[in-house]
Amino acid sequence: MAATSSSLSSCLLSDHGIAAGDPAKCYTAKQAVSAKSLSMSSRLRHSMEASRLSSTTTRGPARCCSAVETKISPLFTLGKKFHLDDVIEAQQFDRDTLNAIFEVAREMEEIEMNPSGSQILKGFIMATLFYEPSTRTRLSFECAMKRLGGEVLTTENAREFSSAAKGETLEDTIRTVEGYSDIIVLRHFESGATRRAAATASIPVINAGDGPGQHPTQALLDIYTIDREIGKLDGIKVALVGDLANGRTVRSLAYLLAKYKDVKIYFVSPEVVKMKDDIKDYLTSEGVEWEESADLIDVASKCDVVYQTRIQKERFGERTDLYEEARGKYIVDSDVLDVMQKHAVVMHPLPRLDEVNANDLITVGNFLVMIQSSFGM
Repeated sequence: MAATSSSLSSCLLSDHGIAAGDPAKCYTAKQAVSAKSLSMSSRLRHSMEASRLSSTTTRGPARCCSAVETKISPLFTLGKKFHLDDVIEAQQFDRDTLNAIFEVAREMEEIEMNPSGSQILKGFIMATLFYEPSTRTRLSFECAMKRLGGEVLTTENAREFSSAAKGETLEDTIRTVEGYSDIIVLRHFESGATRRAAATASIPVINAGDGPGQHPTQALLDIYTIDREIGKLDGIKVALVGDLANGRTVRSLAYLLAKYKDVKIYFVSPEVVKMKDDIKDYLTSEGVEWEESADLIDVASKCDVVYQTRIQKERFGERTDLYEEARGKYIVDSDVLDVMQKHAVVMHPLPRLDEVNANDLITVGNFLVMIQSSFGM
């Protein structure tokens, strides 16, 4: 069963904030699926994103996000409305926050299924400012906002078709755009760009992917999906496969997995795109067991989740030789599926190239393919 990314994003939007994300493409042995922000499958993504949006934006002079409840501790209570600060990185979330977001996301799924939608964000405007290509991420954020009654201002190629092409700084662009909107969803080609934007803006800013840095809203969707499909987050084994050096989705997912107990993470990648030391050092500091392996078949047989990613050609620049060295080395096909446990799932954040053999996934026994409108890498 696939969750919709709208639900997850709507959950953040509905608490007087704005947020969204993309769900991951999921292939599974049973059923596969995939803050100010968050998201899931095309429907689940919209709800998650709507939830993110509603919990991050405040109308009027005071733009900061704070708990709706009067109690200072905890920040929020499950079942109650809550506000989040800028969504910049996965590390900013703790387990209580994640549980609260997911509870609201489930409520947003019901709203998303209602043909009449909701008006809880009527009068709010979200600006989607994308300096890199995106299909699922941008559209899922915008869909979540509209389903909750809000309006959208968008630019899908700000790098070429905005004042950035004339040399305008990101900071100046943010100062201008915040004058037209109540929340900004930013995708940028530079790692750390969202942090710069949030430091400049007086309204909430959501990181929809910053170069090879992070993609926290995708990670929120992925964690939500794993919980729905596997039934737990503690004690699971997850294989992160593919371009681990440049893949922002795997970086953010690793940070979130570290919030849970007795998790083990396997890194499977070509030598030229191995996971960077900062992630491995963080996992070690948090007491999370991790292991690097070159044997996808062996790792897949042990894992609850195989999270496959594409080799990102756009990150190699002129080093096409390194790209050719990395691509096609690890492919999820019938050989991998044959050794996976019956409850295990294969997930992919999309877009997909040749690293997942969809024909094998469709024809192998009880494996079901689900495309969850991913955030996109």
